[in-house]
Amino acid sequence: MKRLGLALRYAAVGYVVAAVAGQFLILQFSANAHDRAVEAAMSGAFVAGPVGAHVALVVGFVRGGRGTS
Repeated sequence: MKRLGLALRYAAVGYVVAAVAGQFLILQFSANAHDRAVEAAMSGAFVAGPVGAHVALVVGFVRGGRGTS
């Protein structure tokens, strides 16, 4: 259970970090002039965030290691 809890905490933090980073990158590099803010928000929340959460979940699960019990 400790391993799963750690993995879920990693996933939550990974989602937030990736969503903010994705939004920042879209705002900086998107050629879309019509609705850049909407594109950045949606890409951060629905693309970059979940990808970051999945990667962080795996990292957290691996870093959690095996219990001593």
